[in-house]
Amino acid sequence: MKPAIAVIGCGHWGKNLVRNFHSLGVLRAVCDENLQTLDGIRSQYPGIRITRDPSDIFTDQEIHACVIAAPAVLHYRLARQALLASKDVFVEKPLALRVEEGRELVTLAEKQNKILMVGHLLEYHPAVVQLKRLVDDGRLGKIRYVYSARLNLGKVRTEENILWSFAPHDISVILRMLGESPVEVSAHGGSYLNSMIPDVTVTTLSFASGVKGHIFVSWLHPYKEQRLVVVGDQGMAVFDDLSPDRKLLLYEHRVDWINRSPVAKSSEPCVIPIESVEPLKVECEHFVKCVVERCVPRTDGANGVQVLTVLEACQRALDGARGMPAVSLNSERPRHVHDTAVIDEPCEIGPGTKIWHFSHVMAHARIGARCSIGQNVLVASNALVGNNVKIQNNVSIYEGVILEDDVFCGPSAVFTNVVNPRSQISRKHEFRRTLVRRGSTIGANATIICGVTLGRYSFVGAGSVVTRDVPDYGLVLGAPARLVGWMCRCGIRLPMGVDGPTEEVACQVCGVRYRRQGAEMCVVEEK
Repeated sequence: MKPAIAVIGCGHWGKNLVRNFHSLGVLRAVCDENLQTLDGIRSQYPGIRITRDPSDIFTDQEIHACVIAAPAVLHYRLARQALLASKDVFVEKPLALRVEEGRELVTLAEKQNKILMVGHLLEYHPAVVQLKRLVDDGRLGKIRYVYSARLNLGKVRTEENILWSFAPHDISVILRMLGESPVEVSAHGGSYLNSMIPDVTVTTLSFASGVKGHIFVSWLHPYKEQRLVVVGDQGMAVFDDLSPDRKLLLYEHRVDWINRSPVAKSSEPCVIPIESVEPLKVECEHFVKCVVERCVPRTDGANGVQVLTVLEACQRALDGARGMPAVSLNSERPRHVHDTAVIDEPCEIGPGTKIWHFSHVMAHARIGARCSIGQNVLVASNALVGNNVKIQNNVSIYEGVILEDDVFCGPSAVFTNVVNPRSQISRKHEFRRTLVRRGSTIGANATIICGVTLGRYSFVGAGSVVTRDVPDYGLVLGAPARLVGWMCRCGIRLPMGVDGPTEEVACQVCGVRYRRQGAEMCVVEEK
């Protein structure tokens, strides 16, 4: 069943969203305050509902999702109203204009069990996807430096400066590609057309892994340029979005050290083939897929907050550029690593995380803030561990395993990443993803077969063997594990059946009220 989607805001960019969602057969309504714009929509897309009032969209029970392409200053308010109206939401960048507002939207989306996606378009560009693959596969070696330029003599905005208008694209791509957030930023700029609004900025990002990034954005430039350069110790790559047939080039340049002096070795560029598809169409298709299948968007609300955090720090640096040239993003206590632990760089380990005896974190692993990594734990390359995750002794988090925030892994829990391993056959290209959603608990000695998803706040009993997906709040036991009940977010079993007629019940400890419909559970009321 196709969802019914409404687009709010049909200006310069919104009209492209209207076109794409209409081509996908899901556009049902359009909202804009400009009557002339609405007349154009009415003539171009007959049968589409037209309104000037967003409330008409929010109160329409037949609309499943809202796409917000209004001015950035309205993003937070409109997204909040849409979520409160029980709509899935796609917000154009930036998610909001303050980190606190972005975090509030993420929390609200989770409470409402709704999709929240942010329009970081470049992350859906086939050239950027291929560039990320080059980095992950080690074709460029250790990344040293990233440079991006987004320049144009274009529309000058008054509601946001050039940093907030152009830089979110490049920040989101750099964070995704490196798999880490900067620890320090600095920014300088100039206001030449309006004394209060910078129209040219240069930003420097410093990462714990040693990578430096520079972002140059301007809407006061004689020609258009959209370019991203990634420099590694074994190669360099250039993404030029304006090139018609050479969008992604790989230069296998390198620097050799001869007689203790660096000697550059250059090579001819190799054109990396990419799929010919409109990135916006891919992004819109992804949102529709997330709405239908209830999966987490690639650029979800958490990703939007991550970009907002960097943008806000850049703005603080820009505001105080003369007296405060650099702003630290790490206000929490540093990580603690036991002397016997092995940490392979580059990897990302968030502030406040503790890593205990004889554990091993491999290169390119990502571990969030305030985690506890117990004794004899392996976190493999490209494994992802969120914030406030507790991994008890003797657990291996292999490549392909993703642990979202607040996950608990009991002692000797087992993950896999191949369903049919043979010692003599390499199956690294067959790794299957295992996703453990936020707040889940995995009991001691439980085994999680690869390729499954453990829903939010699900609970896997000790010694169980999970071979298929577990729903949100589901309690599973046995080998193979079967759904036997439901758990509250606070960890108390809920007194309701596994299936049958719809039931509602409140947790006897924390008071949160839940509704079960079939084999799906959701929160209907917070205490």
